[in-house]
Amino acid sequence: MSDLPEPAPDPERMPGPGDAPGSGSAADPGHVPGSGSATGPGRAPGPGPVPDARRERGARRTLAGLLLALFAGLLLYRVLHAGHLEQTALFYVGLPAVIAITVVLASRPRSVTGMIMATITVGLALAGPLLGEGIVCLVFAAPLFYLVGLLIGLVADYFRGRGANALAAPLVLLALVGGAAEVAAPPRDNEVTVVRAAAGPEVEKALAAVPRFGPFESAFLKAGFPRPVLASGTGLDVGALREITFTPRRSLGIGALPEARSVTLVVKERSPGHVTFSVVNDTTLARWLELREAEFSWGDGSLGVTLRYRRTFDPGWYFGPLQRYAVGQAADYLAGTFAR
Repeated sequence: MSDLPEPAPDPERMPGPGDAPGSGSAADPGHVPGSGSATGPGRAPGPGPVPDARRERGARRTLAGLLLALFAGLLLYRVLHAGHLEQTALFYVGLPAVIAITVVLASRPRSVTGMIMATITVGLALAGPLLGEGIVCLVFAAPLFYLVGLLIGLVADYFRGRGANALAAPLVLLALVGGAAEVAAPPRDNEVTVVRAAAGPEVEKALAAVPRFGPFESAFLKAGFPRPVLASGTGLDVGALREITFTPRRSLGIGALPEARSVTLVVKERSPGHVTFSVVNDTTLARWLELREAEFSWGDGSLGVTLRYRRTFDPGWYFGPLQRYAVGQAADYLAGTFAR
């Protein structure tokens, strides 16, 4: 038994010169006994994947598209502001449209809609400190900006996924929607009336005296609307004046100083149980609408307040209902002030 020759070693299982004792076969030099695979605990991790040059180019192009869209929006803002067109549909629809279309042209993101929303968000965030806009203007403009951007983005994504022109369709949609909406826009001259229970003699005394204004109760007005803080003037005879001072305007601009705001009214008409004030000077609401008259009628245990104004912002389908609601809240605040 011991005289039998020993079997010759298998060349394929012989350890190589660089193999450690107890290592696996030469065909699998990274195998370590007890490890599950070549990437197990016995093997040092290799270098990460090589960066994808195409992905990097895409990221750079997306960033360039975002910056270009913001620059185009800023340039259009300056042009429209210089031309006193900041209250027109060209501003509130054209500005987000230019941003969205620039994104479509200048970048190739996975989602055009997502890229447009992100760009508009950055633009709105920068509008306060860089352009000196107030919080109320940004809050009111933001839904319209997002709506225009969303429509263009969804249409662009839809047609791009089908190999069609991703730019022509949003332009046609924007023209059709804008034209149709302006045809159905509400009239510019409007009035809102609010009625509250009140004793007639007490209302007349309150209207004839210096107004005493309290804090807002409406959550809508608390969102940043100017609040009357001081008033002067008495009497209800024709020609009697009221000077009302409001909280100063504080824009979000870097280093911006508070701006004083006030409204001057004069008694235009007077009759028993009725008085109409006409606005002769307004530095408070003039940036948003043209307030013209405030009419008070009392009797039979009630007080009616009517505010007449002219809408100066477009598009009317968006700002018309918004301004009407805001003026209604203001009329209710006045009715509550003089019916106490």
